[in-house]
Amino acid sequence: MNELRKHGFDPAAFLASAGLGRRMVRLRAKQSFFIQGSLADCVFYLQSGRARLTVVSKNGKEATITLLNAGEFIGEESIAGALGKRMATATAITACTALKIERDEMVRVLHEEHLFSDVFLKFLLARSMRTQADLVDQLFNSSEKRLARILLLMAEFGKPGEPETLIPPITQETLAEMIGTTRSRVSFFMNRFRKLGFIEYKGRIRVHKSLLNVILHGQVSDSDASRPAITDVSESAKHHRGKNGTRTVQRARHDGMVNA
Repeated sequence: MNELRKHGFDPAAFLASAGLGRRMVRLRAKQSFFIQGSLADCVFYLQSGRARLTVVSKNGKEATITLLNAGEFIGEESIAGALGKRMATATAITACTALKIERDEMVRVLHEEHLFSDVFLKFLLARSMRTQADLVDQLFNSSEKRLARILLLMAEFGKPGEPETLIPPITQETLAEMIGTTRSRVSFFMNRFRKLGFIEYKGRIRVHKSLLNVILHGQVSDSDASRPAITDVSESAKHHRGKNGTRTVQRARHDGMVNA
């Protein structure tokens, strides 16, 4: 800390080194930074690796809220008002290195160092915008477009520098949780993306820039936007069969809404 003050405060140096009230931690894949319901007494700054934030309902159902990349803070709710409990669980997807900052030290540096406050505020605004984009995506886009967007975000397309086309290991169940659909629908869309050359996977998923066509140009049908489950599509097709004969079901199959 003395060195930081001697040469002027440097947020990057602060977040890259251990010191009073902060220390380096290393986690293996599947290890937790913190668990839902535990005391919110620190903030983590993810230096390397990938993590995810999940919540568990009262009946035991788990859902993934978001994925976390290097350069992001984890557990920032710990500095919001009185000391409380964690609302979610943060788990490493890959091996991670992070700076663990105690709550008191985080509050102190935010108050005393305006450069650091600027960095943290920028992060909070970016996360808020991402949350709003996720909500809009969930409300208005088809499950197919939502899946394409999640894969592109994981590959970090749109960020400065070259995208990491090989994304961290992730199951189809987790992808289904994140976009609000079933694993079978994710499997269906993933197979279609692969056939169209948008992705490839042999254990790990590699995302190609051409997947942007799904979002920007609607190259793949988005006709299931208002139908979150296959059964809904089938029932809708049956309902309209009297008016259009078998054409509704045939059209649904052509659009990829019903497995032939």
